[in-house]
Amino acid sequence: MVAKAERLRFYVDESALGLGKTLAAAREDVVHAGHPLIPECPLGTPDPDWIQAVAARSLIVIGRDKRIRTRPAEVQHLVSAGLRVFQIGGKKDSTTWAG
Repeated sequence: MVAKAERLRFYVDESALGLGKTLAAAREDVVHAGHPLIPECPLGTPDPDWIQAVAARSLIVIGRDKRIRTRPAEVQHLVSAGLRVFQIGGKKDSTTWAG
């Protein structure tokens, strides 16, 4: 399935790139870092830059940043931008596909 610009709903952060590519292949409402439908967010884009670009499109963020709790400035960027964020992870975080 190919993502459609008019249907975009989710943005998967580079921290969960494998998951993002898989979701983008299966759904038409998902893009990820480096996806051609969001050219302002190439791989390696600094957090404040992609946060603003994604917020401008009102997308929901899916991420896997293990250290998000220790980065109050990044959390503040997300909150200030008004983003809705779903973080995947836990104390014993494993790879994207571990069972």
